[in-house]
Amino acid sequence: MSQAISATGLRKSYDDRVVLDGIDLDVAPGTVFSLLGPNGAGKTTTVNILSTLIGPDGGTAAVAGHDLATDPDGVRAAIGLTGQFSAVDNLLTAEENLLLMANLHHLPRREGRRRAAALLDRFDLADVAKKTPATYSGGMRRKLDLAMTLVGDPLVIFLDEPTTGLDPRSRRTMWDIIRDLVANGVTIFLTTQYLDEADQLADRIAVLDGGRLVAQGTPDELKRRMPGGHLRLRFADTDALHRATNVLHVSTEDDETHTLRVPTDGSVTSLQAVLDRLTAAAVTVESLTMHTPDLDDVFLSLTGHRTEPEKEPAR
Repeated sequence: MSQAISATGLRKSYDDRVVLDGIDLDVAPGTVFSLLGPNGAGKTTTVNILSTLIGPDGGTAAVAGHDLATDPDGVRAAIGLTGQFSAVDNLLTAEENLLLMANLHHLPRREGRRRAAALLDRFDLADVAKKTPATYSGGMRRKLDLAMTLVGDPLVIFLDEPTTGLDPRSRRTMWDIIRDLVANGVTIFLTTQYLDEADQLADRIAVLDGGRLVAQGTPDELKRRMPGGHLRLRFADTDALHRATNVLHVSTEDDETHTLRVPTDGSVTSLQAVLDRLTAAAVTVESLTMHTPDLDDVFLSLTGHRTEPEKEPAR
């Protein structure tokens, strides 16, 4: 299996609205791939197609080596899906939810119980295994939802906005779980409305807008494409500020705060070059801060929108 997920020319429309307009994807095994896009960009539609919940109108795709069109059962056997909305049954206990999934995967009774117990322990849910999820916090429900996905030991997991609505501590717990899964060879296809989540977790990111992929790359590659990185230097007095302005040949100075803004690509080399020039001219810097473009800058530049939870189009 050269790629965990590959897609060429995927298209999908609802009535006269084009949701996906011929997108190409390649996701390497054992990595986190994050798909970003504004509300209605087609993120959930992409997940639903690749997980066989809906069919594309055109294009081809393979997941875990199984062709989406000719071997959908092979795809389903190799994947797990945790959607935006919890699939947990509130009338069953956590243990019963996991055993139900084991039965659906046709696991032998003893193996199903062993796997359920191991997952309850792994997700710190053993103490509440006999309680119904109605008594759980949002973070606990999300962990149980993901544990249910893992009963089938999937090679590829689709996580569609898995931390929406969680508090910061629960989000970070989920991040640790995702990192652990990837460390054990699982491939994660992640959609998220939290850009810091993609920045923290993703090996590669694709930005989807208007049904088309407008950029792909590592988080650092995408951020380096954006202008606007700068150093903010503060000096003791106006005289030092003006001398620094002359040395560096920049004009974005602020006499009131004795600060100077210097464009930079964010590299250590460029920072050292600025400081070396000031040192050679005997100009002392009181303090400095560095701003580099983040994924918010990338996202807004590419789409003109902020991320929001996506709603599936009416069919």
